[in-house]
Amino acid sequence: MANIPRRVAVLGGARIPFARANSAYAELGNQDMLTAAFKALVDKLDLKNQKLGEVAAGAVIKHSRDWNLARESTLGAGLHPETPAYDLQRACGTSLSAVAQLANRIALGEIDCAIAGGADSASDIPLAYGRKLQRATLKLARSRSLGEKIATIGSVRLRDLKPMPPSVGEPRTGLSMGQHCEEMAKEWKIGRREQDELSLASHQNAARAWQAGFFDDLVFPFGNLSKDNNVRADTSLEKLSTLKTAFDRSPAGTLTAGNSSPLTDGAACVLLGSEEWAAKRNIPVQAYVAFTETAAVDFVGMAGPKEGMLMAPAYAVPRMLDRAGLRLQDFDLYEIHEAFAAQVLCTLKAWETDEWCRAKLGRPALGTIDRQKMNPVGSSVAIGHPFAATGARIVATLAKELAQHGKGRGLISICAAGGMGVTAILER
Repeated sequence: MANIPRRVAVLGGARIPFARANSAYAELGNQDMLTAAFKALVDKLDLKNQKLGEVAAGAVIKHSRDWNLARESTLGAGLHPETPAYDLQRACGTSLSAVAQLANRIALGEIDCAIAGGADSASDIPLAYGRKLQRATLKLARSRSLGEKIATIGSVRLRDLKPMPPSVGEPRTGLSMGQHCEEMAKEWKIGRREQDELSLASHQNAARAWQAGFFDDLVFPFGNLSKDNNVRADTSLEKLSTLKTAFDRSPAGTLTAGNSSPLTDGAACVLLGSEEWAAKRNIPVQAYVAFTETAAVDFVGMAGPKEGMLMAPAYAVPRMLDRAGLRLQDFDLYEIHEAFAAQVLCTLKAWETDEWCRAKLGRPALGTIDRQKMNPVGSSVAIGHPFAATGARIVATLAKELAQHGKGRGLISICAAGGMGVTAILER
């Protein structure tokens, strides 16, 4: 007999303050940060020494030493050592993909509870070297005689010691996400001012939320930091307008450091469980994971006209809405990841454009959303974007917002490298 799917509850989240790269966490790595986030959640929800069904987490920028990151962080967080864990990676959608996978297992009755999370350090970046130095190093390790060692060392030239510069470029295009987003901004005619206006709202909303205490039980001090250090309460359109463009230096460029998410260090996680498991432990349900969806676009043009690299959520959300029997307007909150202000605006414009929706989605335009309901406590431009941590941050944030409202429905949309998108619906 097939299992009848159970409702999957979001029971609470925790994260460490997000820090600009090379600032508060410059000497720390993914395992340090993820362990801290896990431990904060364990302490917050009284999970010490408890055996959970599963932990799934990952990182995008990852040293080889972090090959078992989720398991090692689980062992360091105070959970029972028999709690299994595994790593996964889907670029910026990593921890939302973890939520989706774990929610499916809980819904099917395979497990009763789980933690999804992610961490990323833009400060602790693995450096790569050329193949010649790599081969020489391995040969040196295998050498038995002093002569072999000396000969191997002697074969290395000074130029072989030069590290390859780190890059976040797309392997198939060689372009960075920012350069791809510049292409999208030009295609959709998204101007500099509207990007700056969205960025200003992100900072103002985040600053108000911090001042109101919204993050007090979501963000836990770590590494001499008690708050996100990228939020600028005093920024303005005038200040944002003075910043130089970052990816296209010509007069046509519109993306700047001010309307793009900063390189960020941080970690976040969220606890999921069945209603029965939560009730036995007196953990209140904040919201339920109702639907999830993923999509990918042909941003290279391998099978036809190419699509904007960060436009996959524009396809994932309509598919998810159709499965849910909902309209784009049937939401009380919209948590849309701000990789770049332009990416958010391109996606919203696509949903509003009847010609695009009919050609790409085979349906009429989805219409507009109430911008006052979008990212009301700030998002990635202001708070920061440790790639793999962003999904868990958003799920925990939205679940708390819905719990405070007492009812409602929220939409999550995250674009990811490689032309992918991950989306979800939470309900209460």
